[in-house]
Amino acid sequence: MQKVNILWADDEIDLLKPHIIFLSQKGYEVTAVDSGYDAIESIKNQNFDIIFLDENMPGITGLEALSKIKLFKPNLPVVMITKSEEERIMESAIGNKIADYLIKPVNPMQILSACKKILDNKKLESQAAMERYQQDFRLLNDVMSYNLNADQWAEVYKRIVFWDTELANSKDNGMIEVLNTQKNEANVNFSDFVEDNYLLWLKNLNDEDTPLLSPFVMKEKVFSHLDDNSIESVFFVLVDCMRYDQWKTLQPIIEEYFTVSEESTYYSILPTATGYCRNAIFAGMFPSEIAQKFPNYWVDDDEEEGKNLHEAELLTHQLKQHKINTKFAYKKVINYQHGKDVLDNLKDLYQNKLNVIVYNFIDILSHSRAEMNMIRELARDEAAYRSLTKSWFEHSPLLDIFKELSHQKVRIILTTDHGSIMVTKPTRIIGDRDTTTNLRYKHGKNLNYEDSRHVFTVKNPTEAKLPKTNVTSTYVFAKENYFFAYPNNYNYYVNYYRDTFQHGGISMEEMIIPVITLDTK
Repeated sequence: MQKVNILWADDEIDLLKPHIIFLSQKGYEVTAVDSGYDAIESIKNQNFDIIFLDENMPGITGLEALSKIKLFKPNLPVVMITKSEEERIMESAIGNKIADYLIKPVNPMQILSACKKILDNKKLESQAAMERYQQDFRLLNDVMSYNLNADQWAEVYKRIVFWDTELANSKDNGMIEVLNTQKNEANVNFSDFVEDNYLLWLKNLNDEDTPLLSPFVMKEKVFSHLDDNSIESVFFVLVDCMRYDQWKTLQPIIEEYFTVSEESTYYSILPTATGYCRNAIFAGMFPSEIAQKFPNYWVDDDEEEGKNLHEAELLTHQLKQHKINTKFAYKKVINYQHGKDVLDNLKDLYQNKLNVIVYNFIDILSHSRAEMNMIRELARDEAAYRSLTKSWFEHSPLLDIFKELSHQKVRIILTTDHGSIMVTKPTRIIGDRDTTTNLRYKHGKNLNYEDSRHVFTVKNPTEAKLPKTNVTSTYVFAKENYFFAYPNNYNYYVNYYRDTFQHGGISMEEMIIPVITLDTK
């Protein structure tokens, strides 16, 4: 094991020899100096892993030395040690991004603890996470062997997401592979569960086993807040294609400005595609009902017109249906400038009791990943996809919008319309020229597929509350992480789309949707 090099600067360094001997016995290499000037020179000439820096030294103080050190070694961990408990000194040290702060007199175990916390923190956290997952592995498998309901499956998915994010930085590829295998097995069982129950949910919407579905999200999660006089406005923010794990990645950033009052989930309807799910949310209706009642607003998959051009009109109808007479605004953001425009005119929205913002970036990102090699490299796996989502959010107008709203008497309901899954396994399908092109669902006439175990087939679209374009229309949904491929030019097609993020089918990632209530602090 390579030795860790420590620089310790203290004008009373001779009194600290027992501490230095203790660290040497623990395998650390310690260089001792007695001034801030010597510390700076040592750092210029030698590489160190951590510095212990006394704050009160003659010639140049520890804080002055810290400022100079950070100029050319900004990422070098520095532990400030001081006799003073003055808040001013503590704030100045923290402002210079110290790694830790210790008050004299310090004992050897404090110093050792600081070293381990700073230098071994990630390793120790990773080891602890792997040990906890090993304990939870059997529990998860046992739970999945039961006859779970929709709410219980949502809890299973949340636990898998928790371990997915906890182990993301682990270097134990074997443990990560175990988790991925367990996740895939969970999706096999979940897909079978949806296939067995989905049509029953739609037939018995008031049954206690039927989860909250897309058409009822606004009624159950948004409209009730419009009567709350403690807030001036409700903002319903829908980030297209935001999975639960992506929400958990963004949560720490958002919690700097808002309190999470409620975190719950709902189930996206099938197909888990924007044209169906989002219209259902804003209309408060299933797709077949929209197509029947508002044929001018409904656009079939084979038409060129955009499928979500009438969401404001559909929401107007839903508000009237629930006898809600309130002023609202609807904003759709599909690029950076649109987001800036909403931000710049945010004050105009405060007069509305309800404001809807649809943000399309993550859905665009998932499609771009399939088309652009550069995006594929940046989002090569689930962890990288989450990281890219976080990076976008941190530099997006959406975060700036959240920051501005945090100063107002508002409540935010944050959700999405569907998620996505990285597809890895092709399954052959044959259809006529009018068959839809989506990789995770198809509808058309005379559909034939390679293996019925990979798909959920709906021969009567009316049962699934889906539009029936002709008498023999059939819908098929890919299960787990399968994607549809035609026999023609099969190998090229498979290589092009394998390991891309897609949506429209049945998986926990696509169907179990976060819906979050945020209140200002």
